[in-house]
Amino acid sequence: MGKFKCLHCKSEFDTSGVILDENGNEFCCNGCKNVFAFLSSNGLDEFYDRLGKQTHIKAKIGAFKDESSKSFYKNYVKNSDGFCEIYLIIEGIHCSACVWLNEKVLSSLNGVVEVEINAATNKAHIKWDDSIVKLPEILNKIMAIGYNPLPYDPNKAEARASQKRREFYAKMLTGLFCTMNIMWIAVALYGGYFSGMSSDVKDILHFAEFVLSSPVLFYTGSEFFKSAYLGLKNKRVGMDLSVAVGASTAYFYSVYAMLSRSGEVYFDSVAMIITFVFIGKFLEVISKKRAIDNLDSLSGMLVSEVSVKNGDDYELKSVNDVQIGDILALRQSERVQIDGVVKSGVGSFDYSSLSGESLPVLLKSGDEIISGAICVDGALEYEAKKTFESSMLSKIISLLENASFKKPRIEEFANQISGKFSIAILLLGMLTFIFWSFNSSVPNAVIIAVSVIIIACPCALSLATPVASLIGLGVSLKKGVIFKEARILESLAKCKCIVFDKTGTLTKAKLTLVKATKFEEFDENLLYSLLSVSTHPVSVALKSSLEGKIYPLQEVQNVLARGVKAKFNGISLVGGSSEFMRELGIYADFRDANYCFAINGRAVALFELEDELRSDAKDVITKLIDSGFKVVMLTGDDKKVAKKVAKTLGIDEFYAGVDPIRKSTIIKELNSNMPTVMVGDGINDSVALSLASVGICLGSGAAISVEKSDVILLNDNLSSLKDAIDISRYTFKAIKQNLAFSLIYNAITIPLAMAGFIIPLFAALSMSFSSVIVVLNSSKIKFKFKG
Repeated sequence: MGKFKCLHCKSEFDTSGVILDENGNEFCCNGCKNVFAFLSSNGLDEFYDRLGKQTHIKAKIGAFKDESSKSFYKNYVKNSDGFCEIYLIIEGIHCSACVWLNEKVLSSLNGVVEVEINAATNKAHIKWDDSIVKLPEILNKIMAIGYNPLPYDPNKAEARASQKRREFYAKMLTGLFCTMNIMWIAVALYGGYFSGMSSDVKDILHFAEFVLSSPVLFYTGSEFFKSAYLGLKNKRVGMDLSVAVGASTAYFYSVYAMLSRSGEVYFDSVAMIITFVFIGKFLEVISKKRAIDNLDSLSGMLVSEVSVKNGDDYELKSVNDVQIGDILALRQSERVQIDGVVKSGVGSFDYSSLSGESLPVLLKSGDEIISGAICVDGALEYEAKKTFESSMLSKIISLLENASFKKPRIEEFANQISGKFSIAILLLGMLTFIFWSFNSSVPNAVIIAVSVIIIACPCALSLATPVASLIGLGVSLKKGVIFKEARILESLAKCKCIVFDKTGTLTKAKLTLVKATKFEEFDENLLYSLLSVSTHPVSVALKSSLEGKIYPLQEVQNVLARGVKAKFNGISLVGGSSEFMRELGIYADFRDANYCFAINGRAVALFELEDELRSDAKDVITKLIDSGFKVVMLTGDDKKVAKKVAKTLGIDEFYAGVDPIRKSTIIKELNSNMPTVMVGDGINDSVALSLASVGICLGSGAAISVEKSDVILLNDNLSSLKDAIDISRYTFKAIKQNLAFSLIYNAITIPLAMAGFIIPLFAALSMSFSSVIVVLNSSKIKFKFKG
């Protein structure tokens, strides 16, 4: 009977099931045939080029029932900026080609304004104009191309996850209960060999072991059989197939030995193999779940409504309907949803979930309030300064949800090894069985072959990277650091050069008065009044350092980027830069003055202001240099200012007066010589951030810089940068240790098992122990950065 390959899903099938279209193309089912026809007629054949040689799931064609629309609209559809939006899980997506196809088809629908699909989670975010296109039409389009859309509800997703954990827990308890009882029977059997035991008693005990081992194999071990079946179906061989083959071989051989009353039974080994390996799998699930919980915990912070002031009363309003300038009320235990400024009241706020700040922060009138903080005490009113979508909390959650979480290169390499490794082990098991069949008895050959299959541990190899990466991501989030993708941990760990923007990154981007020089006494209210009519940052900063009253000035003239001229009761006043003074013919020893003040053509005072360095900048730079980093500073400031900052911080290499284009050129040059990190916060840093091996942005940075960066420091200080680097390096070190241990373990134990020195029981113990060691070694990351 011949074999054909389906034109749509690429799976093989025999001639008895072939379905032809009018052009003679061969399909495995009507679903695949219909989807192929749909894609061809709509010019979407590119899907098959993108799919390449990958197999795809068989297409299932269905239709969305209109009676379900009301439920969808009520429970899952939200209004946003006059449009409807919904989150869906699209079943059947398994690669980037699937994502491309769904996005292409949905975007082509008239009325759909936005489509985003996360390839890692299969979660789709769709926004549409309900007056043009209805939800049933959107869902039917998805079904028409062979995928199944399901509404996404975070609470239901958590319920499903909890149910899965309960199932795993029940299976583990069943395995432990049966295995512990089998161990007592095994002790009796082994004791009987030395003290003497009748064959009848021996048969009864064997039957008891059979009864106890069966639920262990077929209930507890069902996870391995399911995984092995799905792997074979998708032409993938993994560790679960090795466990399923080894345990079932030992089980059915033992059943034969029990019924024929010839040879030894190994029911105890079967139970222990399944139970111990399942415990390792359970620990893996728990470790991953805890790490993912840390990453997903932010999503639970969002609420749909907030209290907005309306006259003298308050009304509940959708967060998406809050406008800039609205006054919001915040009470004890409530979480801030929208960024703003406190107008009245006082409250203590917990920022630990965002920045890692352990102590409550007291906020009062005039203080900035950031979304994500929890009011632990007090109550206040604040003015919204951003919309919900542009607020910090919403922006962070959006970044996390839309992150692709591409696998690190080292994980891709490990997965390639583990896939081939499993096939090699099954072949070695077969060869071992053949060898010992000729050199020993068949029962002995079976047991040795089972030991070889069981002791080999591709699971430790495949666990080496993902568990460590997930724990690293979870730890970094608790420290106020967001890695947009897991692969960034590896990239950052390999970087040797770190480049800093100056203003707003090494400094606070806030000028402070450091020196004032008076040439003669004068009425300081004149200076205060002149500063009050200017909006230049230098004037604003100097005014905040002085006190006085404001005189009504006449003939006020602001000269762009130079200074201000004015008069008061016939007195001529001039304030501004030294260049402005020289242009007006006013001369003095200006030196490093940023602001000069003159009365009636004479310079009477000079003021020196500096951009204050961040308090932790010096310490962080010193530690980075001691760690072996090449540290470089880039700034648009003049060379004199840059040199002073670089000298203070101990930076030997710096570039001054550089524009955004020059910044990106320097980053390119540095990156071509060694992996380079760029740390910035402004719009002018966005290109450089995207060109560096790793771009790191402070959380308060411009929105475009946050989007272009790979790592975000939520708590807005440079100490978090050191945490990010330390976590990435320690995580990468743990990954390499895990891989080294896995490879050495297998290199030692497999030959010993093939030589017949290890029985199945110890093989199972050893295999599980290797997985547990990998999980425990990865858990060191959590304890290392616990403080």
